[in-house]
Amino acid sequence: MTIHKEGYPTLLFSFIFLAIINIVVHTYLYPLFPFFAFISIILYLFLISFFRRPDRSVSILSDTDILSPCDGKVVVIEQVYEPEFLKADCLQVSVFMSPLNVHINWHPINGEILYSKYHPGKFLAAWNPKASTENERTTVAYGVRTNKIVLRQVAGALARRIVCYAKSGNQATQGGEMGFIKFGSRVDLYLPLDTKLNVQLDQVVTGNRTVLATLPK
Repeated sequence: MTIHKEGYPTLLFSFIFLAIINIVVHTYLYPLFPFFAFISIILYLFLISFFRRPDRSVSILSDTDILSPCDGKVVVIEQVYEPEFLKADCLQVSVFMSPLNVHINWHPINGEILYSKYHPGKFLAAWNPKASTENERTTVAYGVRTNKIVLRQVAGALARRIVCYAKSGNQATQGGEMGFIKFGSRVDLYLPLDTKLNVQLDQVVTGNRTVLATLPK
């Protein structure tokens, strides 16, 4: 396990900031120094854990099985209308990532990237139904054989930066990194109505490991 590249700036800034705070406390408030040092170590270890990059390589690629694009818990399974790209009724499956989860996002399937667009927006709580359409977000659409699916990275109340590597016209490889969301949020998947779902509400899923659904052949 290594540190993800998106974490380097945050870890460097945090180290400098915490070092300055501890130097000041050590100099002027020495009796409080052990407490501040302990809290600083715990906080920095949390940041290191947050930006961890586990080995989640996919050994067997599939054109029909949709892998979970992130770690977290399934919080939405419902039929909805997707207005941005699909412009049709579809199945929505949403996975919420807590601050303790790995926050890398992976391509859920092989296919051509048909569409990729960033939208600035609000920072409502990730479980708010309006978050998918009003929060800061990035929408990515994949063409998989005769099917089209949409993945949406959605910022939350704490997440203030979405990173997306997917570019229109490129080929996506299942299990490849497609982005990163900092400090807690969610990922929405919009799938054809005749997709077979393999998960249920409140189920804990693992990115690049759990098969969320299977596309029709």
